[in-house]
Amino acid sequence: MKKFLLTLFISLLVSCSLFSQSPTDTLSQKSDTVVPKLPPKPAARRNEPRSNRIIKTPVDSVFNNQVPAWHSSETAENRLSPSLSDHPYFNLKATAIRHTEIRRQTKSNDLVFYVLLGLFFYFALVKIMFNKYVSNLMAIFLRITLKQQQLREQLLQSPLPSLLLNILFVVNGGIYLSLLLDFYGATVVNHFWLQAAYCCLLLVLIYTGKLIVLKSLGWVFNIQRAADTYLFIVFLVNKMLGIFLLPFLVLIIFEPANAKQVFVTLSLILIISLLLYRFVFSFRPVQNEIRWSLFHFFIYLCAFELAPLILIYKVLIDIVEKSH
Repeated sequence: MKKFLLTLFISLLVSCSLFSQSPTDTLSQKSDTVVPKLPPKPAARRNEPRSNRIIKTPVDSVFNNQVPAWHSSETAENRLSPSLSDHPYFNLKATAIRHTEIRRQTKSNDLVFYVLLGLFFYFALVKIMFNKYVSNLMAIFLRITLKQQQLREQLLQSPLPSLLLNILFVVNGGIYLSLLLDFYGATVVNHFWLQAAYCCLLLVLIYTGKLIVLKSLGWVFNIQRAADTYLFIVFLVNKMLGIFLLPFLVLIIFEPANAKQVFVTLSLILIISLLLYRFVFSFRPVQNEIRWSLFHFFIYLCAFELAPLILIYKVLIDIVEKSH
């Protein structure tokens, strides 16, 4: 019993000593241990987008946002080894070379190809539908047969194929004149097809005027038969020229530039030869209708044939000189 009481008394003393400590003593004990505090994150930067945030790298902090010394050109040249700076294939010390770029403009000939294909198809239709007329036309032109008067009467009785071949001559002649203007640098209109249309209109006006003048002279001087004969020969040569120009148009357009000069020269020789052939071929039939001398015929050629050609040539020369 005494031991039990002694033990209870000691336990009461220990408990009283524990509860006798104040809360300030515990707080002072806790304050002895220092805990580091992290700075709070600013709320404004949390809502900013990533592109607006400025991130400082160690390089920026070291150089304080300044360009490093090794970025300068002098230091870079000093760093180059002599073998690299004097290299024959890497001329690093030379100034830069500037090249001006010119936009390449491709020129397409697709439309010209289809137009020429249409002209060949047009002539093929005329040849198939009026085969006899074309055969008689070639026979008179080449003087294969002696029945010239009979074939001429047959051709005069077929106005439709004659009109179709005259249209072929006007279209081919207009395109050929436009190609000549472009070849010699005397472009009148920047658009090729508009220039070709003007050339076709010029041919129509020239030969319509010649038809009206010769018909009027034949009626005034009562030489209608001679005027009709001469007009028949003129338009006969024009029809053959319209046919012969088709292959030259293809060669002039699609051949390279160094070969165009050859075909242009050959085509001009062909045209001059046909004009001379027309003068020689028309002299005998016209002389049979009316009595005139060779001198009178020469005067007519100078006034009605050569003078318009010389005038047109002079106008083209003036256009070429102004363009250059």
